[in-house]
Amino acid sequence: MKRLIAALLLTATPTFAFDISAMSEQEKSAFGDAVREYLMANPEVLIESINVLEERRAADAAINDQELVASNRDAIFDDGHSWIGGNPDGDLTMVEFIDYRCGVCRQFNDEVHDLVEDDGNIRLILKEFPILGQDSDNSARFAIAVKQIAGDAAYMQAHDALIALRGPATIEALKKIADRIGVDADKVVNTMNTEPVTAVLRENHQLAERMAIQGTPTFVIGDELLRGVPAAGLTATVSQIRDTQDAGKG
Repeated sequence: MKRLIAALLLTATPTFAFDISAMSEQEKSAFGDAVREYLMANPEVLIESINVLEERRAADAAINDQELVASNRDAIFDDGHSWIGGNPDGDLTMVEFIDYRCGVCRQFNDEVHDLVEDDGNIRLILKEFPILGQDSDNSARFAIAVKQIAGDAAYMQAHDALIALRGPATIEALKKIADRIGVDADKVVNTMNTEPVTAVLRENHQLAERMAIQGTPTFVIGDELLRGVPAAGLTATVSQIRDTQDAGKG
């Protein structure tokens, strides 16, 4: 009887559910003992239930993230200030929120750009999202200032140099990068704290706040928001997202 009671509890549905409040104290005690006995004898049931719960939570989170992407599409894909590379007419857009002092961003930088180059049909957008202190902020401001002063090609040179920079992002270090890539160092430094640069960072942070983005790297690929590097790898994930996107068009 105890096993039957426990099994009924574990399989209860909206159309067949227990009302434990209708039980007497003695019945509640017996019921609790039965449930405990059942779970102790069948712990795999609890593990299975936890796995189902986690799957449901992950599915709900994915749906919520898709809604966040949909409601912020213009700010994500067409903000008017972010660097755009890869194939501007590609069939899939990949956006990366980056912090130049983020170890994972650095680790996967080559993989991101190799994927875009090898694929040939990805539109890549980079968004500076400095969250790791003053060196992060200095680096982001430098990159944005370079783009505003010297354009996209110079920005990418600055981006690569900042990703490779291992020492502090001091003004002196940033000036050396500017000299190396052929951009007026004093002009870049003097531009770093101006309102046009600050406005870009403010918009990026506001977008991240709306989307509950708290870490880097964070990717938006097509309609999917990926909080971190996907376990399956970027190449496999892009392929899967593209297949889903193509199926939706069919």
